[in-house]
Amino acid sequence: MKKKFPDIGYDEVQIDNLCLKLVKDPTQLDVMLMPNLYGDIISDLCAGLIGGLGLTPSGNVGENCAVFESVHGTAPDIAGKNLANPTALILSGVMMLRYMGLAAHGSLIEQAVLDVIGAGKVRTR
Repeated sequence: MKKKFPDIGYDEVQIDNLCLKLVKDPTQLDVMLMPNLYGDIISDLCAGLIGGLGLTPSGNVGENCAVFESVHGTAPDIAGKNLANPTALILSGVMMLRYMGLAAHGSLIEQAVLDVIGAGKVRTR
C-alpha cells in the first residue's frame, strides 16, 4: 500500500499490540487493513468499546460495489421476541446513503438515532 499511496502514513503492528492500542486510545488509528479473520476479531473488540454489536454498523466497499450490514449475525435465538436492537442496521443504512451521495438524508437519520439514544426512553435488552 505504501508504494501505491506514498502520501498516506503507514505502519504495521502485531495484532495483540493493535488490540492494546485500540483499548487505550482508539483515536491514534484511522484506517486499518487486515485479513478477514483479524478484521472480524478487531471489529468485535471495537464494538465492545462503544456498547456492543447491536450498535455497530458496517460497510464493505470495493472498486465496483459496496455492501452495508450490521456487524452482528442474524440472532436466531431472539427472533420474534421483539428484543433485537435495530441501531446497527439503521446506521448501516446511513453509511449506504452517504456512499450513494445522499449524505444529507443519512445525516437526518443519524441525528434521529442519536436523539432517541440520548433521550434514554427507549432501550432494547
